[in-house]
Amino acid sequence: MKRSCSKFPLQWRMLLQVQWRTPLSAMALACSSVMYGSAQASPQENLAQQVQQLTDAMQRTQKQLDQTERQMDEMRSQLAALQQKMAAAGTAPLSSTNQPASGTQSASTDQAAEDLAAQVDSIREQQSLLKSQVATQEQTKVESESKYPVKVSGMFLFNGFVNTQGVDIASTPTLAIGGAGSTGASVRQTVLGIDARGPHLFGARSHADVRVDFDGSTSSGNSSTPAYNGNVGLLRLRTAHAALDWEHTQAFFSFDRPIISPNEPSSLTAIAIPPLAWSGNLWNWNPQLGLTHDLSISSSARLRLQAALIDVSNPPAMYTASPTTTTEINTPPTSAELSRWPGVETRFALLGAQKEDGAQLGVGGFFAPHRTSSGTNFDAWAGTLDYRQPLPARMEFSGSFYRGQALGGMGGGGYKDFGYRPDPDNPGNYYFRVFDDVGGWAQLKERYSEKLEFNGAFGIDSVPGRQLRPYAGAFTSYYQNLARNRTFTGNVIYSPSAYLLFSLEYRHLESSPVNSPTATSNIIGVGAGYKF
Repeated sequence: MKRSCSKFPLQWRMLLQVQWRTPLSAMALACSSVMYGSAQASPQENLAQQVQQLTDAMQRTQKQLDQTERQMDEMRSQLAALQQKMAAAGTAPLSSTNQPASGTQSASTDQAAEDLAAQVDSIREQQSLLKSQVATQEQTKVESESKYPVKVSGMFLFNGFVNTQGVDIASTPTLAIGGAGSTGASVRQTVLGIDARGPHLFGARSHADVRVDFDGSTSSGNSSTPAYNGNVGLLRLRTAHAALDWEHTQAFFSFDRPIISPNEPSSLTAIAIPPLAWSGNLWNWNPQLGLTHDLSISSSARLRLQAALIDVSNPPAMYTASPTTTTEINTPPTSAELSRWPGVETRFALLGAQKEDGAQLGVGGFFAPHRTSSGTNFDAWAGTLDYRQPLPARMEFSGSFYRGQALGGMGGGGYKDFGYRPDPDNPGNYYFRVFDDVGGWAQLKERYSEKLEFNGAFGIDSVPGRQLRPYAGAFTSYYQNLARNRTFTGNVIYSPSAYLLFSLEYRHLESSPVNSPTATSNIIGVGAGYKF
């Protein structure tokens, strides 16, 4: 085509260009519509509908491609006929004065032909991609009894550790206790998850998820007591969610960290127990029932309103000298459940218009009545502040702060809510004191690239020594004498692909009992994870 197009009259060449570009535009429109439809598809759609949409898009694209090829064949035939007619009529070559213009028009026609060929190749690549996506969807489909989409995911995690001094749990330390160090490895922080999408209800999309790991029997930090949240076996429930999502509102049930403490430091070696746990991070997973509503206040900001009921668990370190001890009940109710009233949480946050991981500033409050087995009533409460601020050079500053009392069930308070000691003048009576608590954490993150990030963080949880000191020694548990716990940590996380992660982390623990010297330990941890 290139060697003969320049010999045709200008009118014929313009007509050919229009005829060629018309199918080209149609193909581009078809291709873009397929890509746009794929990008805008709701992740909650039925898997079978997604496969059918991809198949229909492929068929439409194939039809457009076939039609374009037929038109090109017809144009080739017309060009051949015109060449024969011009040759029979003895058409003279174009004069030299017209050659520059003809050369420009010929170059334009040649460019159009090259663009058309490139677009055809692009459509064929899109076809191959669509076929691959259909095959992938068919291969990864998991059938549930409800026939709605279910996805299985998780992360196999290997972590090795070196503890220079004694800690509460060798593989997932949160507290330094002095004594000999330890070295070892574990895969018990491996996580398995199930995500499910359900039907529309009341105009809302429904979905649920659950996460488990294999660290259930070591979560208490004390081999003589039940594990945290009553998990005593190897398999442990981590988190669970069920929600109805409207455009700006969500109604949810969750077994997760409290809504007043939404942020979490980054780590690949602290998964079973989150990083900076018991050092300023209110992380404990508790059942919650609540609502979230977003209000748009400008084109770049929105206000998030949250409220929830919460069933707060007891601290993990059981009181070994309780005023009233009952052995006939294997799993007695918690002090929050004995009050017969649920706790309440509220949070107000200012966020960016779209990005969930963008800038945010939130304030929250928590209140929960408690009642001990001996009949003593007390209240747990907290005021919180959380923040996340992106910085230049791919950096980010985030953290949280709290002030309250009886926060052992939320992951603070030095593992305890209150202290007590016998009254020597009145046998059978006890002095009782609810402990105040203050703490928080801060992290500086640098995303050096899409594959590499650096994190440095510090956290502290502190119970006033003047409140704790009169009750020191009344408990046999090391946790009950703890006045302050601090953690310094830094790590590098490298992800060469979306499925592989590697990390090297350093932690320094400082744990200060009120009646003994501060214990320290340095922890060096490595982690290697494979997501699936």
